[in-house]
Amino acid sequence: MIIDCSVYVAGVRQPNHHGLDDAHAAARQAGGFVWVDMSRPDPEELAEVTRQLSLHPLAVEDVVHAHQRPKHEHYGDGLFVVLKPARYVDAAEVVEVEQLSIYLGATFIVTISDGLSNLAARVRARLDADPTAVPWGPTSVLHGLADQVVDDYMVVMRGLDTDIDQIEVEVFSGPSARHAERIFKLKREVLDFRRAVGPMNAPLIELSHGVDLVDPAAQPYFRDVHDHLARVGEHLVTLDALLDSALNANVAQVGMRQNEDMRKISAWVAIVAVPTLIAGVYGMNFDHMPELRWRFGYPLALTAMAAICLGMYLNFKKRKWL
Repeated sequence: MIIDCSVYVAGVRQPNHHGLDDAHAAARQAGGFVWVDMSRPDPEELAEVTRQLSLHPLAVEDVVHAHQRPKHEHYGDGLFVVLKPARYVDAAEVVEVEQLSIYLGATFIVTISDGLSNLAARVRARLDADPTAVPWGPTSVLHGLADQVVDDYMVVMRGLDTDIDQIEVEVFSGPSARHAERIFKLKREVLDFRRAVGPMNAPLIELSHGVDLVDPAAQPYFRDVHDHLARVGEHLVTLDALLDSALNANVAQVGMRQNEDMRKISAWVAIVAVPTLIAGVYGMNFDHMPELRWRFGYPLALTAMAAICLGMYLNFKKRKWL
């Protein structure tokens, strides 16, 4: 559906117009631009916007078939950009990545989200509050969206940082069968996040070096956004390494606990073997055996069993096997 259709002239949002055609005509007449914001549009709405603004069919196809990598492509007199907004759901420890498709023209910009992200609404509210933040027409909106996407990446990073710090503490705080499961889950989320962050480098580098339809004055600002993105990418490598270290430490701890269990089992088996051996010897029922008919033979055998077992127990306890 169409979330918003706004006309901007000299950075100031104009009163609402009736319909996209009216808004676009007013923007061209006043030397401004129109911003059409859509979320999960149905085919009829998308077809109408395509017809009114002459969007390239290949770009529209990329919008319909989501799961595109971050990119930028020129289609005639239009620039098509795909960004990947992300947010971190702390309760589920999941990184949710969506697709934001942006079609930039000389007098318009169309943003299409395939999820429930309010990123475009936040950028619109910020630009509406400060007309000086829209000095380059549609390029200002494109920069605002890219900048907000990378700022949200920073928020995701802080969420991942917190959970990985918790895992590092828990791994060394005591045994738990869920450490490995949680570590693997976070590694998968970090990997999915890296798939969104990594491909963003190429389009931002191109935008920072100058492309058609992007105001040259905005290039330093796109370079700043790319610099922040590079920091996110470097930090993601560090997080992945920390998760590997936590996983190795957890595996080592599991191995140590298994060794301790095996030592305890071996010690108890050795202790139990002594009375078993003595009882087995005296249970062979031969006619001629020492102490077989001795009056104190039975209590002596029990006393010997208990004394030897106690001595072995104390010895294993001293060696910390028990």
